[in-house]
Amino acid sequence: MYKSLPLDAIALQQPVPVNVWDPKGVLLLRKGEAITSEQHRGLLMLHSPVVLEADWRAWNYSYTTELDRMVRDNVSISQIASLSHAVEVPNAVARDDVGPLEFWSDAHASLGKLLLQGEAATQFNERFERLAARAQGMWRSVPDDSLLVLVQLLFDARVGYSASHALLSAGLCALVSPSTGLSPSEQDTLFRAALSMNIGMTRAHDAMARQSAELNSAQRQAVHEHPVRGAAMLRALGVNDPFWLQLVEEQHERADGSGYPAGKLVTDLAQRLLQMADVYAACISPREGRGGLLAQQVARELYLGPDRQPDPLGALFIKHIGFYPPGSYVRLASGEVAVVTRRTSKANAPQVLAIVGRQGMPLGEPRARDTQDPQHEIKAGLPPGDVRVVVNIPRLLSRR
Repeated sequence: MYKSLPLDAIALQQPVPVNVWDPKGVLLLRKGEAITSEQHRGLLMLHSPVVLEADWRAWNYSYTTELDRMVRDNVSISQIASLSHAVEVPNAVARDDVGPLEFWSDAHASLGKLLLQGEAATQFNERFERLAARAQGMWRSVPDDSLLVLVQLLFDARVGYSASHALLSAGLCALVSPSTGLSPSEQDTLFRAALSMNIGMTRAHDAMARQSAELNSAQRQAVHEHPVRGAAMLRALGVNDPFWLQLVEEQHERADGSGYPAGKLVTDLAQRLLQMADVYAACISPREGRGGLLAQQVARELYLGPDRQPDPLGALFIKHIGFYPPGSYVRLASGEVAVVTRRTSKANAPQVLAIVGRQGMPLGEPRARDTQDPQHEIKAGLPPGDVRVVVNIPRLLSRR
């Protein structure tokens, strides 16, 4: 399953093309991250870094393919000698046998690259459509596993926030939209709008998530202008679906005209669901300046709506997502800390795995708990900053 990874083959500050693990399945370095220093390399080596065998094969294939191309093109010996092992592995997302963790890690890297490249992206429509179609398939086949992985990804400050936010927002739309009366084509367009809605400020989006200070005037202007800028960038990249462009351009407009950038009166159902998913993902995400809000708190706010009256769309959102989405943390009546792994028909009683015992010590193996049992019912949600253990996502996925 795993192959040993010689980290000395990876140059500093170059993004690794595949996920790097330790032999127990703990993620050491996510695809797209870099070894930042020799000290960092040494720390990673202490954990006996490995990669999945399938990733190893894809990596070596990409490297040898690029080497062969350079030889065929009569590239100079010095350029061939400088070819780095950190070549891109373009086929990683296209594997049919990939699991949810590997898929979403690859999708995050691919979407992040597209959003950051913006108008400079080549073959944008083809690359974006391929990613979106496979992502929709993953949401249909393993929705709870996808939520678990992406909520955990959103909690990880080491990775690009904008891509994590987009993937989770699109997934929330995918889970709720089939029950709203939107047509299949409208649901597809909504999904793509969620993936691309922040293309007009992706780099700034990442930077603002990492800063503790308030936004400066330039950042506030970037936020105010990004819907129109994003729609313009998508048009330049060849997107010509007027509904998609409208969703991106009006993503922050409100029914009472208090939104931005134009102060339009927008009541469209798809637009409201896009806003709901956007707000939910943003609120539960921890930032440098604040911890993430508790998911159940955000869910209640969405249920009540801006006028503090029950909102049918908010109620539908909670019905499908629950008060405690997979990937979030809760404290049980037993005193244990658990990770939510699967939604149930009861919004306040999901399936969970305990990871920290009542004495505050990490459990050797995650333990299933029935939250409908009064001894293990959920007493409170927990922000990710309050959980001081390394979560082994592959183990959670295998035990769910």
